[in-house]
Amino acid sequence: MTTAQIDLPRKLIPVFSGEADVRGAYGGRGSAKTRSFAKMAAVRGYMYGQAGITGILLCARQFMNSLEDSSLEECKRAIEEEPFLAAYYEIGEKYIKSRDGRISFAFAGLDRNIASVKSKGRILLCWVDEAEPVTDNAFTTLIPTLREEGDDWNAELWVTWNPRLKTAAVEKRFRNSKDPRVKVVALNWRDNPKFPRKLQRDRERDLDERPEQCDHIWEGAYVTALEGAYYTKHLTKAKEDGRIGFFPADPLMTIRLICDIGGTGARADAFTIWAMQFIGREIRVVNYYEAVGQPVDAHLNWCRSEGYTPDRAQFWLPHDGSTQDKVYDVSYESALKAAGYKVTVVPNQGKGAASQRIERARVLFPQIRFDAEPTEAGRAALGWYHEKRDKERGIGLGPEHDWASHGADAFGLGCVIWSEPTPPKPKPAVRRPSVGAGGWMS
Repeated sequence: MTTAQIDLPRKLIPVFSGEADVRGAYGGRGSAKTRSFAKMAAVRGYMYGQAGITGILLCARQFMNSLEDSSLEECKRAIEEEPFLAAYYEIGEKYIKSRDGRISFAFAGLDRNIASVKSKGRILLCWVDEAEPVTDNAFTTLIPTLREEGDDWNAELWVTWNPRLKTAAVEKRFRNSKDPRVKVVALNWRDNPKFPRKLQRDRERDLDERPEQCDHIWEGAYVTALEGAYYTKHLTKAKEDGRIGFFPADPLMTIRLICDIGGTGARADAFTIWAMQFIGREIRVVNYYEAVGQPVDAHLNWCRSEGYTPDRAQFWLPHDGSTQDKVYDVSYESALKAAGYKVTVVPNQGKGAASQRIERARVLFPQIRFDAEPTEAGRAALGWYHEKRDKERGIGLGPEHDWASHGADAFGLGCVIWSEPTPPKPKPAVRRPSVGAGGWMS
C-alpha cells in the first residue's frame, strides 16, 4: 500500500484528524486556508473513491452567478499540485470528476440556489468557502442535506472565511463551538510556511499606507474601522500604543456618564452612554451602553447593574436633554434628577457642532485609554463613523447619520467637556530664622 504526504499548515493537522461533523478555519489573507481546504476536499474524494464510495463533493459560496465565481479553479490548482490526485481526477474546462466515475465535484451558490442543493444527490462533503456572508437560513437549509454516513464516515460541512462582523451566522454557529465534533481554528499569514514574498510586500505596503485595514485583511480581525472614517488612524495608533487593553474604572474617581439622546418610539434613534473618568490628563473610557426604543428606566437599570449609582456617577447630556421625550411627557434631565443623579446639560455648540466634537476628539485621542472588552461595541461605532460623500462631485456632506453616529456623538461630547486640569497653586515660602544670626532666611 502506497502513502502520500500532504503539506498543510501545522495548525490544520488537528482539524483534519479524527472524526468530525464540521471542520473549518478563519483568518486573514495569505493563510493558505482556501488552497488547503481545496486540496483536502480532493484528498477526501480520493479516499472515498478508493473505498468504493460514490457521491458528490459540493463546493458552495453564498454568491455564485457562474463558475467563474466558484472554487473550481482553486480546486484544479490544488489537484495539479499532487501527482496522485492529478492521476485520479479528470479535469475539464468546467468540471472535475474521478476517472473511476465514483466522485464528482459540484458548485453552487447559496443565495439563489439553496433549494437546489437538496437535489444534488449523495453529498459526501460540502465545503463553503468565503462563508462570512452566508445567512443563518442558508445554513439551516444546507446542514440537514448532509445526512450520508457509513460504518466509519459521515458527510461533513467544511467552512472557511475571513471574519468581518461578529454577528455573522458562521461566527455564531462555529467559531467558539464547544462541540468536539466541530473542529475550527484561526489561521493567518504567520501560519503559512509558504507565505509568498509578493504577499509579504503587499502586507508591508498596507501597514504603511492603510494601517486601519491591516488587522482585518491580514490578521483576521473583525472590521472595526471603515476606510476614510474619522477615527480610523487614531484607533489604530491607540492599539499600537497599548491604550486599548485592561483599564478598569478607578473606584475613587467619579464616573461620568456621557449620553446621546434617543427616544422611546419604535423608530427612535439609539440612546448611548459612554462611561468615562478624567484622571489628570488621562481620559479613561471604561464602558459603553446602547439601546434603541427603550424608556429611561431601562437605561437607569443598566447604570445600577454596573454600579453607577448616584453617589458615584454623574450624567452629562447634550443640549436636547432638557426637552421632553415624544412618548413620555418628561425630559431626560428631570427623569435622571428624579432618580437622584447630578445632571449637567451641555449648551448647544451651534452650527458645526458635530465637526467641533470630531476635531476635539482627534486632538485628545493620544491621552485616551479604553478598557477593551466593555467598550468593544462603542469602538466599533467610532471605527465606522464617517463622512457622507457626494461621489459625483467629490465633496463631503458632513457626518453620515447611521447606526454609528449616536455613539460617536456621545464620545465627542465627552471630549468637549474635558478640560485641562488646574495645576495646584504653589505654597507660599516659609520664612525661618537663620542659624546663628539675627536675620531671616527663606
